[in-house]
Amino acid sequence: MWEQARKTFWVALGTVLVALGVVGIALPLLPTTPFLLAAAACYLRGSERMHRWLVNHRWLGPYIRNYLEGRGIPWRTKALAIMLLWLTISLSAWLVVSHWALRGLLLVIAVGVTVHLLRMKTLAE
Repeated sequence: MWEQARKTFWVALGTVLVALGVVGIALPLLPTTPFLLAAAACYLRGSERMHRWLVNHRWLGPYIRNYLEGRGIPWRTKALAIMLLWLTISLSAWLVVSHWALRGLLLVIAVGVTVHLLRMKTLAE
C-alpha cells in the first residue's frame, strides 16, 4: 500500500513539473529544462513507463537528453535558471529566514548551484 502511494506521489509531482516545463516553453520567465529534469527524476522514482515516455518525447525529450548526454543546456536556460535561483534564494533569505546560519546555508547552496550551472556545457540554440 505505501509503495503504491509513494509511486503515485512521484508521478503526480512529475506531472505538475512537466506542466510547468511546457508552460516555460512559451513564457520566458519559467526555465523549461530544470522543470523537465525534475519531472524526469520524479518519474524515475514513480513510473519507469512515464520516465521513458518523457525522455523519448518528440518535443520535450531533447531538453532532457541534451543534459543527460552531456551536450549541455542553452545559454538562455542557464541565465534564467541562475536569475530565478538568486531571486528566490534572496527573497527567502531576507523575507522568510531570520536565523543567520540558515541564511548562510542558502547562500552556500545558491553559490554551489550557480557554479554547477556555469561549469556545464552551453548548447548552441
